[in-house]
Amino acid sequence: MNVNPITDPTLRVALVTGSTSGIGAAIARKLNHAGYAVVLHSRSSAETGRAMAAEMKQAIYVQADLSSEADRVRLVGEAIAAWGQLDVLVNNAGISKVIPHADLAAATSAVWHELHEVNVVAPFHLVALAESALRDAALRRRAGCVVNISSHAGVRPKGASIPYAVSKAALNHMTRLLALSLGPDIRVNAVAPGLVDTPLTADWTAAQALWRERAPMHRAASPDDIAHAVAMLVASDYLTGEVLLSDGGLNLT
Repeated sequence: MNVNPITDPTLRVALVTGSTSGIGAAIARKLNHAGYAVVLHSRSSAETGRAMAAEMKQAIYVQADLSSEADRVRLVGEAIAAWGQLDVLVNNAGISKVIPHADLAAATSAVWHELHEVNVVAPFHLVALAESALRDAALRRRAGCVVNISSHAGVRPKGASIPYAVSKAALNHMTRLLALSLGPDIRVNAVAPGLVDTPLTADWTAAQALWRERAPMHRAASPDDIAHAVAMLVASDYLTGEVLLSDGGLNLT
């Protein structure tokens, strides 16, 4: 589906990485419902991605492996080509490894490189590739917008593994550095969820109990909770450089 932005000056386009399930799918649906044309993405679930795109009002799906530089270039190129513009980039895709923090030997160099490439290098590279299109958004109507999906593990000494937590801490600092470098044409913020109810976390009984007992909201987040936080940052014309900790207040305890 192609739309000429000259004949549709109200059109806004969002690329959401890792958007065929969980938080990413909720973000994509939220933005589409708000009137955005959406570029869906995943590494492997192409059938699901195409089905989601068919269900949405204005959407396409692009399959890409974000650990591959060539695929990152292709993803941004196809996203921009679809409607001739890109206004919002949500860097949601990420990977994790569960490694006890005390098991230093298990956190091998390969693990560090794998997580860093997808969780840090890929988001930075996608912003760099999309920079020109995002700056053009400011010329049309509103500043371009980047939202990085981080984790409370990047703020507190927690997380599935030390390499994972460090990658998210790096993403948080990168968010602030990019906000400083790219404003006012491009705003850059992050959302840092705590536990989110997804199929992946369904059997994390200890974490579920922790949120029920200690968090002021007495529950984990839903994907829609995080999507709402992202949409709020996208809707702002002023906020930049913020890392919005979205853990139901657990950080207060």
